[in-house]
Amino acid sequence: MTPLLATWPLLLGMGILMLGAGLQSTLLGVRATSEGFSPTLTGLIMSCYYVGYLAGTRLAPRMLRRVGPVRAFATLAALASVAVLAHAAWVHPAPWALMRLLSGVCFAGIYVVAESWLNHHASSTNRGRLLAIYMLVLYVGLGGAQFLLVLASPQSDEPFMLVAALISVAMVPILASTQEVSAPAVPQRVRMRELYRNSPTGVVAVAISGLISSTIFSMGPVYARLSGFGTRGVAAFMAVSILAAVLTQYPAGRLSDRLDRRTVIASVCLIATVVAAVMVLFSHLPRPAFLALAALFSGAALTLYSLSVSHVNDKLERSQMVAASSKLLLINGTAAAFGPLITGGLMSVWGSRCYYGVLGTLAALLALFDLWRKLRQSPVPASQKGPFINTRELVTSGGLGSAPGAGAAGTGQTAAAASPSR
Repeated sequence: MTPLLATWPLLLGMGILMLGAGLQSTLLGVRATSEGFSPTLTGLIMSCYYVGYLAGTRLAPRMLRRVGPVRAFATLAALASVAVLAHAAWVHPAPWALMRLLSGVCFAGIYVVAESWLNHHASSTNRGRLLAIYMLVLYVGLGGAQFLLVLASPQSDEPFMLVAALISVAMVPILASTQEVSAPAVPQRVRMRELYRNSPTGVVAVAISGLISSTIFSMGPVYARLSGFGTRGVAAFMAVSILAAVLTQYPAGRLSDRLDRRTVIASVCLIATVVAAVMVLFSHLPRPAFLALAALFSGAALTLYSLSVSHVNDKLERSQMVAASSKLLLINGTAAAFGPLITGGLMSVWGSRCYYGVLGTLAALLALFDLWRKLRQSPVPASQKGPFINTRELVTSGGLGSAPGAGAAGTGQTAAAASPSR
């Protein structure tokens, strides 16, 4: 059986799951703003997801060993569905924060199962293509989910019920499949200091990419709402921001295979910085121009994780890569927890312009650090560079995450990481 035929239940289930996860993240931002939650409070609530995700990356492997991947998937998806319904039942910051934390734990485990399934059916000759298809499904699901926001008023309970239904339906292809799913290998320990010593640019870029993407997925709806967008406008803004990454991931990665990856990282950061500056200085742009610039910024910024992980792997021995991928996800997720909180706090004081102000500043700082490192260290020789594999910190998408190292099993490369978003 071909890998695609063997994994179609997973791809179908994850595509449906992304519809629910993408809608959930945007819905919460819009509803929180409508309920009068301050940007600071909204950012704190959204950050709880990433705290839960970090806990989930530690709990999920133990759960998988005890009950197996399929039962773990069903259990975690059921809890995630309940968490969504609880948002509608208790519209209050405290239960919302608790349910966001629970969602983070659940989605961490779900992605452990998903990536272990992929790696069970992948080989060294088709893994890159299979993961690329997997990421395409996730991005299309996330982007398409934004248009579901217009089906019902965010002030009603119906959107929460739709999200819960989608998460529940996502279980059906997984549970009905006859394919066996192997549990992921538990990653070995790796020293953070050694990882930074091997690749300072890669480690810093992984952290900053977590800050940027968690801000986009969590605070993007809040920014759009505060900027005067209606429900359809918020959906369009988030959709172009997410779908733009579908078009840019592969070209940026292929270019980094041919050039010094640090040059490509610096280039996308400079593009993002310039676009963010325009968005801050010219806040009353025509709607088409505004959406085009939003797409350009996200299309550049959301490639950072893939590029940085590839750069780190260039500096490692194959036997180190699985352990390193787990550490990189920890770095990315930890940074992601602070993105909505920092941006939300600044938006409460200085207004919605701080959204792109923060994003542009982060991109500029990474560009400066990258260029400084280029002056201090020569590039990785072409003979030592590994092939680019399309990865993504789905942890930042507000309903996404990734298995700690599961995507690396078997090849030493990091697979889809989460996010998202999430």
